[in-house]
Amino acid sequence: MIGYLAQADGAPCPTLVLPARTLPDDGPALLARLADVRRWLAGTGRAQVLKIALVAPSRRPRRDLEFRFVQCLPGGRFDTTGNCGHSLACAALAAARHHLVPFAPGRPVRVHVANNDDHVVCETDTPAHHEAELSLHFVHTPAPLLSSLLPTGNPVDRLTTGRRSVEASLVSAGNPYVFVDAADLGLTGRPALFTAGDDVLGQLRGIRAAAARLLGRPPTGAFPKIAAIGGWPPGPLTVRALSVPAWHPTLALTGAVCLAVAATLDHTLPARLTPRPHPHDPDRGRRIEMHTPGGPRTVTVTTTPTPAGPALTRTSVHGRRARILTGPLRIPTRHPETRKEVGLCLPPRT
Repeated sequence: MIGYLAQADGAPCPTLVLPARTLPDDGPALLARLADVRRWLAGTGRAQVLKIALVAPSRRPRRDLEFRFVQCLPGGRFDTTGNCGHSLACAALAAARHHLVPFAPGRPVRVHVANNDDHVVCETDTPAHHEAELSLHFVHTPAPLLSSLLPTGNPVDRLTTGRRSVEASLVSAGNPYVFVDAADLGLTGRPALFTAGDDVLGQLRGIRAAAARLLGRPPTGAFPKIAAIGGWPPGPLTVRALSVPAWHPTLALTGAVCLAVAATLDHTLPARLTPRPHPHDPDRGRRIEMHTPGGPRTVTVTTTPTPAGPALTRTSVHGRRARILTGPLRIPTRHPETRKEVGLCLPPRT
């Protein structure tokens, strides 16, 4: 089995991109093979690689690449219920090296995300061989109502952890996220949020677990993600998020997308804390700016009016750079067999 290690700027770790055709389709056989891959990573000094991307040419109309994201969790477990924008950017670049799709200026890659049925278009203006600067466009067809992106139906929910409760906005766009006001965690400014340590980390983990239970998801899984936000003027929204297993060094691309969408939803915490928007051209979308520990981010959110309310048509993130770190890597394969330490976090039943 041949793989490529790639990394996008701002990602907490590299992504191992593997061709899906060399792996079982699903179930225990796939998990066992992924466990073998994970042991190989650890045995070759790459235990920090906690993201795996499986890629194949897509059989769907108007799609080029089939992408499945696998998040490695502690205890030999995996979570395949969400997306990862950083890994998707790596996958588009590495898929061209695997000769699965062309990827070059004027040749965008239309990606179907098998985890959640998202449609993402990756574009580049630079030759995409070892490194490229990308734009990712999350295309929503059919366009969902903004209000439908609140999984509980509420712009704000109250979550209880131990003896305290905290307000949170649960939003699902790109990935499901939990947004809490940093002031409710005792943080009074951007420096305090960006330097917060284990105490705040523990609080956020507890809030995230409560949100997972509310959504019918396993509290030990990777989703929903969680981020603390602040609206300290002057300047745009400030955000710091958790990754697996600690603070995210910047902000996940799907996190930036979800936060930008949340900021356009009436009465959510991000909307309350986001500076009042300037008038904008509906055809060009609304630009949502945010500060992360790794620098500024801007996401463009485009909506269209409908009789039932605004609907989300596209969210775009620009200027993300990805590079191939090493490869091709020859990964030894063994006969797949189910192992007790292998587990999978499944989405809630509907």
